[in-house]
Amino acid sequence: MPHHTAGPEYNWVARSSGILLCLAVAVIHVVDQGGITVTRDPYYIGIAYHVLEIAAVVAALLLLLGVIRAGWLLAVGVAVGPILGYVLSRGPGLPYYSGDIGNWTETLGLVSLAVEGVLLLLALPLFVRATRRARAGSLPPPQ
Repeated sequence: MPHHTAGPEYNWVARSSGILLCLAVAVIHVVDQGGITVTRDPYYIGIAYHVLEIAAVVAALLLLLGVIRAGWLLAVGVAVGPILGYVLSRGPGLPYYSGDIGNWTETLGLVSLAVEGVLLLLALPLFVRATRRARAGSLPPPQ
């Protein structure tokens, strides 16, 4: 059973926001790849999309179920992964994937960055706070 406290990382509004943002990341990437059953080329990019979409849904479920630290940690990854992929694919390019080099203003890409940026700004401090609270709660009492 998850342990709930009054900290903001446990707050239903914060968790609901995290859930919706994670699901938005998943939906954006499903739309970008052309559907759930489609795998983008090159193959490793398509697999990365599927992994991200699954991770986003799992993060949302963890937050929904109150598995706070794991949920916020996975939400951080759901935010950071595609931001990094966007920068690399638009900047130097990726192996066998150079079609997006310089394509910094693609509408769906910018929407994705905005959603992932907000998710990162929400999830990172709440993950850190939940981790600190867990560590503080696991320390032996002072002698």
